[in-house]
Amino acid sequence: MSFRERVDAFADAVTEAFGIARKDFRASFGVSNSSKVIEGGVQLGVSNLENFSEKSGQLVLGSILRFPPEDEVYFAIRVKGDVKGLVERLDAMKAKGAAQKASGKGAPSDDDEGEAASEGAPPTGETPYAERNNNAAIYLAYDGRLYLRNKRFWDSLRFDLETVGPGVEVDQILVSVWPPAASARRSLLAREFVGYLGSLVGREKVHELQVWTDAGGVSADMRRMPATLALSDIETSVKAQGGHYPAGEVRRLHAALNFLDHKHFVILSGLSGTGKTQLALQYARAVHGLEAGAKDPFLFVCPVRPEWTDPTSLLGYYDVLSGRYEVPRFLEAALVATAHREVPVFVVLDEMNLARVEYYFSDVLSAMETGEEMRLHQNGVPYEGTTGTPVRPDLPLPQNLYVIGTINIDETTNPLSNKVLDRAVIIDMSAVDLAGFLDGLTVREPALALSVAAIRERLTTLEAAMAAEGLGFGYRVAEEVVRYHAFATGKLGAPVDEVADELMVQKVLVKLRGGERQRGMLMSVAKGVAGLPRSAKVMAGLVSDLDEFSSFQATR
Repeated sequence: MSFRERVDAFADAVTEAFGIARKDFRASFGVSNSSKVIEGGVQLGVSNLENFSEKSGQLVLGSILRFPPEDEVYFAIRVKGDVKGLVERLDAMKAKGAAQKASGKGAPSDDDEGEAASEGAPPTGETPYAERNNNAAIYLAYDGRLYLRNKRFWDSLRFDLETVGPGVEVDQILVSVWPPAASARRSLLAREFVGYLGSLVGREKVHELQVWTDAGGVSADMRRMPATLALSDIETSVKAQGGHYPAGEVRRLHAALNFLDHKHFVILSGLSGTGKTQLALQYARAVHGLEAGAKDPFLFVCPVRPEWTDPTSLLGYYDVLSGRYEVPRFLEAALVATAHREVPVFVVLDEMNLARVEYYFSDVLSAMETGEEMRLHQNGVPYEGTTGTPVRPDLPLPQNLYVIGTINIDETTNPLSNKVLDRAVIIDMSAVDLAGFLDGLTVREPALALSVAAIRERLTTLEAAMAAEGLGFGYRVAEEVVRYHAFATGKLGAPVDEVADELMVQKVLVKLRGGERQRGMLMSVAKGVAGLPRSAKVMAGLVSDLDEFSSFQATR
């Protein structure tokens, strides 16, 4: 979409919102209507108000402010209740300009005295006003009012505004930010400028228009906050995406993420392969109104690495070689959440206890509890980030950022400290309903029905025996077993029982390990694979190891 087309679309939206004709929208978007932030307010641009009269009933002015690399803030300011004050100010400027011209002296006016301390104020003796208002510079000042000047410009509004007033009351401001798509490249300054307008005139007077739509646009569903959604709708969406959580995990996750307004932090714990990561992804897509596998610009997955020992792995660092600030996925999610405060943004810390959580997550935990900003760097001005957006020295943790961590409890991971446990809600997902999962898989994909029937009894028997000793397997293993079986028997023509035997050895029995205490479990598993020669040979070897060494392990 070209700049001209964006201008026309915004103008159409404004005139419709205000119920006015396009000819009454005094906006000639271009250089003269480009805004500039100055000390004490905003210069809105220059407009031709020579023939404006009180009969029009209102004034609607359009302006634009650009923020690299690609953002543009379009906004329209409406004056309706104080049209009389606007006209009086226009008449006063022309009258002063005419009087100064007639005197021929260019004597300083009261306005010059008020501007003496203002940078860019005209020197004594210069004429500050003209006889016409065909080039009226318009300013929105720190007191929330509009001030006008029809000759020369102010570089600052930090002077006694009473000397150039009274100001004109603003009724409403309509704002729209281009581009509409969700992007970490969105300059945070663009979003901050919208907030700045609200700080000047009152946030209740600033309203955002949804003007542009495109394939990457932020849909209405994506702007829904989780706490506003019915649990039944989320559960239906998760189930449609293939989720199977029989122990109320969806309800527990929904409650844990939303019971506080200022903190949204949950850790999903339990057996590998029970769908912890998938639940986090499916929940986010359900909230955003997306189907399984759909690309979600507000969903970020951050795989944790064992070498993470400090917050730079999440919050980034300044790279002296490139001269830019390195933006990791977590910081990118926080920047997106800051730029799109109306949208819930989800970040999944996958396998978060592969490293010591309290080492790399300490700054985020502190920000969650105290509400203080996270310190990113010491530079006084923003650095250019590797995603294209400026990175400020300090960043508050956005309240629309939802953090979901996943952890496994085994020999490869680190325990969680009380510092972490106290600040998160821990949801255990070790319960496995293998029979229910296989039923659901058959319903979703009828082509797998024969393979499910062929290995169902063995899988459920082995899972029950192994789970009693903490060696059970989850839905990931079960689904992969089924899909392998369907491929090998259907595509390759392999014998059904032979493939089942291969799968038991390759995907299930590899988890077996223990000592004398696990002898009963070992015997139960051996009965479960009776009739499968390869599996029987593996089990015989494990029993022999147990008899000889008092311990056994399938993989060495």
